[in-house]
Amino acid sequence: MNKKETAAYRRLFEEAYMICFGVRLRVSLTESESKRFSNEILERTGLVIGWKSLKNYSQYFLGDSSGREENPSVATLDTLARYVTGAPPTDEPQRKDNESHYPYWFNYRDKNREPAVVHPGRIRYAVITASVVLLLAVIAIVFMNGSAKRLIFTDDFHSLADDSLNARGWRVISKDENYWSRRDETPGLLSLFTLRGDNWPDSGQAPRIRNLLVRKIPSDCFTAEVHLRNFIPASNWEQAGIILLEDTTFTGRSIRFSLAYNDYFGGYPKSRQIILQVIASLGKDFSKPEEIAHQVVFRIGNDSSDVIGENLQHSALRIEKDGRTFRLLFSDGAMPNSAFTKVATTESDMKPRFIGLFALKGFVRDTICIPARFASFSLASGPCKR
Repeated sequence: MNKKETAAYRRLFEEAYMICFGVRLRVSLTESESKRFSNEILERTGLVIGWKSLKNYSQYFLGDSSGREENPSVATLDTLARYVTGAPPTDEPQRKDNESHYPYWFNYRDKNREPAVVHPGRIRYAVITASVVLLLAVIAIVFMNGSAKRLIFTDDFHSLADDSLNARGWRVISKDENYWSRRDETPGLLSLFTLRGDNWPDSGQAPRIRNLLVRKIPSDCFTAEVHLRNFIPASNWEQAGIILLEDTTFTGRSIRFSLAYNDYFGGYPKSRQIILQVIASLGKDFSKPEEIAHQVVFRIGNDSSDVIGENLQHSALRIEKDGRTFRLLFSDGAMPNSAFTKVATTESDMKPRFIGLFALKGFVRDTICIPARFASFSLASGPCKR
């Protein structure tokens, strides 16, 4: 990045900071401020910039980074430019398909090559003006195309009181009071435990997932994403993830996407595994589900624990539904903003009405219950393309 680009990048960051906090950047971001900034960007743009990156950028501009230079990716710069200019929300797949040339950053860079001190009043006036223009544009699009802009719900789980969760649209199914009372034992994270239960069809057991946290899905086509922190399943059937449901009684169809442990090979000797599993169930009248994906993430050996622990510091699952098509993606790494990779794509007539966050260990009794800590959840809905 040359000097002129760095100047434009600095101005862009300062404008974004002003829009979010209403004051000029004078001190480095705290962790809580960085998370607020990151969530604000996600809500406005549909795109993610990790809070630690934002904190590092603020330290760099204020000389608090021990001289270390920060060089954000072009995608990050484009996201900041989209936030500042009030661009319509999108997501990474849409941006990759339609705007992989990152026009918002390059347009901003070309118009703002020299650093400038902007008066807060002018920024507020520009923000209000841009908001009015954007609102009028959205209204015009609604009337011309019959479709409103994408709606986005995000939750960082900083407030886990029952009334707060209910007010945000969450509902707990099959509550286990003992473990539900421990949901906030790690500040800033939602802790669900791998309790006994499953929605896998079993003639001897009624389907049940304890402390299943569910909410309604507002539209037919959507993108859902959940981030986990340091979840490492270690016993058979232990898993955590996302489940899509036609109803909350498990009588209808469902699709379950989870990070799971596997040590069951029908008697064949194989290495223990941590896997990504996608299971589709057709409802109460069908005895066998379909395993859509069984992808090995790690093979567990005597010397692999450090590698696994480092890479599963941050893991994330994403489900994208467009018409009949479901795309399932996974991300893991030491940093929270690692890229997603595709796990599977499947076609189904299922029309999920609910989405749930879960942790379970199947119907076994002899394994301990471990926490699955959820760091954030987002749900974006909009018109279908297919």
